[in-house]
Amino acid sequence: MSSAEFYSLTVNGVEHQVADAWIGESLLYVLRERLGLPGAKGACEQGECGSCTVFVNGESVCSCLVMAASAVNCEIATVEGLNSDGTLTDVQEAFITEGAVQCGFCTPGLVMAVHHLLDQNHSPSELEVKEALSGNICRCTGYGRIFAAVDAVIASRNGVES
Repeated sequence: MSSAEFYSLTVNGVEHQVADAWIGESLLYVLRERLGLPGAKGACEQGECGSCTVFVNGESVCSCLVMAASAVNCEIATVEGLNSDGTLTDVQEAFITEGAVQCGFCTPGLVMAVHHLLDQNHSPSELEVKEALSGNICRCTGYGRIFAAVDAVIASRNGVES
């Protein structure tokens, strides 16, 4: 077997050819460096901070821990593909409106975590929100504005004035 591999990945509904890859490259590296999708961020490289969160077959994963070649025949979704028309989602809008974005480094991972939570649970409790976001580290916000953004989305989706 040669050291250069060729495979395809389906990311945000589009099939991408990955050429001349090393078989052990992380999904994070391939998304950012080979496919030009910089939304997932590399920070800890140990699956502890959540900045590289993407969906693989609908499951939230730390892309730094997934070998890209293992994601062949999977559906991968990144923050860039949350809305097929390129507009901001209600979660992204709420992060802006509620001031949950400061330096922005953790924001894509947090947005993905919130989408995953709210896709599974339309009315999570405060504890469920905290648990769902516990794998995402933010050094700037203190989390209060992030929780406010989540609350705003929940209220909006449930038809409640916030």
